[in-house]
Amino acid sequence: MTREIVQELLRRMGAGDHDGVAELFADRIDWQLNWPAAGHPAVPWIRQRTGRGDVGEHFRMLSDYHVPELNGTSVTRILVDGDDAVVLGHIVQTVKESGREYRSPFALHLTVENGLITRYHIYEDSLTVAEALAG
Repeated sequence: MTREIVQELLRRMGAGDHDGVAELFADRIDWQLNWPAAGHPAVPWIRQRTGRGDVGEHFRMLSDYHVPELNGTSVTRILVDGDDAVVLGHIVQTVKESGREYRSPFALHLTVENGLITRYHIYEDSLTVAEALAG
């Protein structure tokens, strides 16, 4: 079941179905992005999220700040071990305001329990993202 939920998450993310993405998450989640605790002023979507209600907003904000048609993000591997999955790939995004493109490898650690995502930890080159958005 873990692999199927992860694949559905990726499908919905790719389709820009923010509410559909949020439906895959539990009411309470363990959310972590590899950014400083204070976040970064140029990257407003970087903040703590606690559950399903916050998840849709996170992905809507990502879309608001990027050009969806130029998203070249790709997944190279999905590794599954019981309730845990790791998604490896490369982020390729273009900032709407500046037209600046950025690239970063990423690793996404997910946990699926009772058919819902309870952990979302993403590791990326946060400096590259912040620099692209800061202009």
